[in-house]
Amino acid sequence: MNQQDQDERTRIREAMGRLLAGQATASNGSLTAAALAAEAGVHRMALYKRHVDLRLEFDERIRKETKQIPETEKQLRATIAKLKKTIANQRAEIEELRDLVTRLTLASAVLVQGRDTPTEPVPVPDNVVPFRRPTI
Repeated sequence: MNQQDQDERTRIREAMGRLLAGQATASNGSLTAAALAAEAGVHRMALYKRHVDLRLEFDERIRKETKQIPETEKQLRATIAKLKKTIANQRAEIEELRDLVTRLTLASAVLVQGRDTPTEPVPVPDNVVPFRRPTI
């Protein structure tokens, strides 16, 4: 690890301490990775690419020291809840559609059966010999 990375890591750790103490100087003081990067004077992507361990450490310290859930975890939990609701709605809709298909199939069978057998016998002239229906 080069000196620049060490300097960044030191600044990030110091910024963590300031944010957790509520003494932000260069950011809005929120407990997010973006605020940590702004407070430390590093690019946000540096936390996500080069210093992943420090970002995870920050999230863990937020949980332990402030008894709060990190913002990213809150967003993920909200997304999971939304997706679970969507899945439940889709399952209910699939069940409704299956029931509808069954009912429509039965209705179609009744209509087809009714069309094949007339309700009243058709009068047959005296000179016509009816053929039997072929059995299929």
